[in-house]
Parts: sequence; structure tokens; C-alpha cells
Amino acid sequence: MRAGAVCGSLGGMLTPQASPLLTPPSADSGALKSVEDAVNGVFGPFADWLGAIVFYAIPLPGGTSLPIVVLWLVAAGIIISTYFGFVQFRAFKLATEVVRGKFSRPDDPGEITHFQALSSALSGTVGLGNIAGVGAALALGGAGATFWMIVCGLLGMATKFAECTLGVKYRTVNDDGTVSGGPFKYLPVAFGRFGKAPAAILTGIFAIAIFFFGVGGGNMFQANQTFAQARQVTGGDDGYLGSDGSAFVFGLALAALVGAVILGGIKSIATVTSRLVPIMGIGYVIACLIVIFSNISHIPSAFGEIISGAFSPEAGLGGLVGVLIVGFQRAAFSNEAGLGSAPIAHSAVKTTRPVSEGFVALLEPFIDTVVICTMTALTIIIADAPSFRGGIEQVKAGEGAPDGVLLTSDAFETFLPQFPVILTVMVALFAFSTLITWSYYGQKAWEYFFGHNRTGILIYKLIFVTFTLVGTLLTFGKVLELTDSFLFICGFVNLLGLYFLLPEIKKEMNAYLADRKSGRLYELGAADEAELAAIREQHDNTGELPRMESDNLHDSGLSMEDRARGGTRHPGDDR
Repeated sequence: MRAGAVCGSLGGMLTPQASPLLTPPSADSGALKSVEDAVNGVFGPFADWLGAIVFYAIPLPGGTSLPIVVLWLVAAGIIISTYFGFVQFRAFKLATEVVRGKFSRPDDPGEITHFQALSSALSGTVGLGNIAGVGAALALGGAGATFWMIVCGLLGMATKFAECTLGVKYRTVNDDGTVSGGPFKYLPVAFGRFGKAPAAILTGIFAIAIFFFGVGGGNMFQANQTFAQARQVTGGDDGYLGSDGSAFVFGLALAALVGAVILGGIKSIATVTSRLVPIMGIGYVIACLIVIFSNISHIPSAFGEIISGAFSPEAGLGGLVGVLIVGFQRAAFSNEAGLGSAPIAHSAVKTTRPVSEGFVALLEPFIDTVVICTMTALTIIIADAPSFRGGIEQVKAGEGAPDGVLLTSDAFETFLPQFPVILTVMVALFAFSTLITWSYYGQKAWEYFFGHNRTGILIYKLIFVTFTLVGTLLTFGKVLELTDSFLFICGFVNLLGLYFLLPEIKKEMNAYLADRKSGRLYELGAADEAELAAIREQHDNTGELPRMESDNLHDSGLSMEDRARGGTRHPGDDR
């Protein structure tokens, strides 16, 4: 997610502000600067008005405040976790089995594997916020914010489980074999009880919001920050990228790379992200662990600081509430649980059992928040660079949050002075993966209004890569603030629809878990060809099939071939 949404002072409104992580490059010409100022002037009043509504915060004792959007997202995590009996803990092992393809069949309807779907969705959430947003959150809330980030991430796992199950359950397969799913399909069902018009209006609001965030925060901001980081590390105004025209050339190259990937659709995006995300995630975690273990003597005190800061901050009740809010806010903004974006990617999975992808999706907040965000936080706390303590004092003095990228970079530099160069590569990879995934989310919003046709999709992709180029040239701060508001409007609409469909998800979940317990869940995976051959050979020799636990071929309604593959007939198979 775009990491420009960072918190304000603990003593004031804890609302996201669209302040870039790095100082953006100035426009290469007065004409471009004039365009930027004009656009910001047009959108500024509306952005301020909408932001004041979406990010309205309830004043609390102690001088802090609680943004309603954070309350809405966290409450959803608590309610959904409770409703499903904390499925994120009960089914964690099952989720790891499903994502490895243990219960998958290569000919199931869909476009991509479980692992590719997870990688695609993760590439849209694991981004600049994991590097910079965490640093800003620690400066605002102290080390204790880390604990509440983890708690919120764990709650968000249940929300992801629910929304991504629905994304698959109500999807449609187009004539060309591509899939259309996500909130565009399940929100009309959820809101249909109020009539066609309200359902169309609410789903339309969601689609508009996703589209504009995809073009703005999911595209322009990522391109802008990638160029800004590259420009800074190469010497700023005096470096290779400081000359006139460098932003245009950089943007053109980035747009070409993005275009080359997204022209192939979700299969191409999934192919890239399934390779890129593991490299990014594992590489970043290893870098964090190197810093952490190089300061191994500080680890016990760091964990002590996290726990004590979470429950007994110096500022008393106001500080306790403030730390909790900062931690919840950072996690909610990072993993996007409940916002409705991830179900779009997950809906393309190859499966006949919608809830199987729900189990896969619950791993997403765990990886994004519990693992990667926590690694960033531990690195900053344990390295204890001067900028971290200075950032906390800066917040206490009422001077606002420091640059989150700077805090992370300084923490790594305590071990490796050349880290800014490595950070630039990481920022570029994170931003690129976010770009290509959000292009797909925006495309599905486009299709909601204009239909699924090649010409229309091509027009959309040309628009998207054009704004990638524009993002490297101009900042459009007010436009990005506006798109931030749009994204969290998605959260209000999506979760409202989700509540109406929770019973449908529970039916899917209970049927799936029952089939797993009875032994009927097993579906052929690529690694089980030998087992299938043995089953077929036994049938050829004896005319019988082996019984699998309590399952009975003649009672299951399955053909011999289906039974040999370990399949099970389920209402979802007929969709």
C-alpha cells in the first residue's frame, strides 16, 4: 500500500497525511510546475473536505483521538475472528498446506495457482509502508506500537479470510477463460436485499474508489517515490538523475517495464510476483536479521521495551490509547484487510472450493504485518540509531513525524554503510510489484463500468502506464490525498457488505473442514501422479478402488476418475 499515509501527532488528530516519504523532485520546467499547482488547486478543497470526513477522529481522554476508519477496520477484525472461532489460528497449518498445492488440481477453473494468488495480493500490500510507515509509527507511538501492530495483523487475518472466500464464491469466468471476481461480484449480492438501485450505487462507489486509488496511490505515488529514492542515492541535484529530462527518461523506462508485464493480464502479473515477492520478502527479512543479530545483546531489552511500551507508556491513559491506536493504524493501513482490494487478485485462483482461497488469504496479513512490519520495527528499535530517539523527541516537541525511510535507513547503516543503495533497490522492487498488482485492481474496476472487452482493457492499460510516467514528473499532493480517502471509503462499503454474507462463508468453511476431517478433501496435486497411477492400476487389476478413510465412492456421487483423483462433490463444484 501507499506509505504516504502516515500519522499525525499523537496529541492531535491521528489521521493519515499524504506527505511523501522523500522530498519529491521539482518539475523539470516551469510549465510542468504550473500544471501541478493548477491541478492541486482544483482538487485541494475537495480532497480536504473528503479527508475530514473519511479520517474523522473521535476525541479521547488524554489528548489523543481515534480515527473512525481505524475503529471500523479493527472492529471488523474482532467481530469476524469471533464469528469464525478465530479461524486464523485453528486453520493456519491448513492454510500452509493449501498454498503449497496439496489439495489443488491443475484443471480447476481459474487462471493462477494458490501461491501465485497469494504472491499477487502480497505484492499490492508489501510495499513502501513496510519500510517507511513503520518507522514513522515507532516515532509516534514508541516501541510499544509494535505489539499492537502484531495484534491488529492477527485480527486482520480473519477479515482477509472472509473477504477472499467471497471473492472466489461469487466470481464469474469469462468466455476467454479469464476470471472476474472480488467485491464487484459479491457486493451486489450482499446489498441486493435492499433493491437493485442501492446495490448498484454502493458497488459503483466501491469501483470508482478502487479505480482512482489504483491510478493515484497505487501507481503515481509509487513511481514518484521510486524516482525520488533513485535520485537521492545518486547524488540529488548534482547526480545522474538531477538533470533536466532525467525524470522523463526514468518514467518512460518504468512505464515500459510496467506495460510489458500488465499487457499479459493476471497470469503475467502472477508469474512476475510469484518470483519477485519471495525474493523481496526473504531478502528484506534476512537483512533485518543481520542487523538484529549483530546487536544480539540488545534483543532482550528491545522486547522488554516493546511490552512495557504497549501497556504502560509514560504518558498514562492518553499515551496508552495513543500507542494502541498508532499500532492498529499502521497495521490496518499496511495489510489492507477489509478494504476489498485483495479479493480481486485472489478470485483468479484455480479452485472449485472458494473457502480454500480464504485459508490462503489469511496468510497475507501474517506475512505483511506480523513478519515484515515487525522485522522493520525490531531492526529500528534494536539498532537504536540516533535518528530514532531524535524522531521520538521531535514528535514530543510537536514537530510531527520524521521521515520513516530515514529511520529505517539509519538503522541498517549501523551495520552496513552502503545500505542506502540496497534500500533504493528494495524501494524500486516494492514499488514495481505494487504498481503491477494495482493495475489489475484498477482494470477490474474499469471492467465493472465498461465491460470485459479487449479494446477497453487496452485503453485502460495505456491510461495506467501514462500515469506511471506522469507520477515521476509531478507530485499532485492533493490528488494523492484524495485517492487515500477513496481507498478507505472502499473499507466502509466492503465490510458493510461482508457482514451480510458471513453465514454463507461459514457454510463453505464448515463443509471444507468436514471434508478434510473425513478424508474426502484430498485433490490431486502435481506431486501425486505416482499415487494416481497406483490407484488406476489397482482398479484395472481388481475392478475396485481403495477406500479412503470413511469416504464411500458409491455414496459420494463421484465418478471413478473423480474418486481416483481424491475429488469430492460439493455445491461449489457446480458453479
